Amino acid sequence: MHTVIVTAAGLVLLGMFLLLARFWASDRGILAVGAKAFIPVWLALTLVNLWIGVRYAGYTLLQELPILVITFGIPAVAALLVIKRTGGRRRP
Repeated sequence: MHTVIVTAAGLVLLGMFLLLARFWASDRGILAVGAKAFIPVWLALTLVNLWIGVRYAGYTLLQELPILVITFGIPAVAALLVIKRTGGRRRP
């Protein structure tokens, strides 16, 4: 259940990054900037989640790594889809 909650929190955080980027500028390309900013922040937060699971919950690193892949991967893939759909590459 914790994995589902953390993954959902990542998707909510992505939405918040996208809303903040949208309020920052009206250009659609700015959404890609928000999604790009989200990825390293989310990686750091999921690594903290991994550390807490190993340090305090008593799981081993090998038990926590698949959870890290899920909790980081699903929101990160969603962010990559936003980047792709909103023109994450600058055109000359």
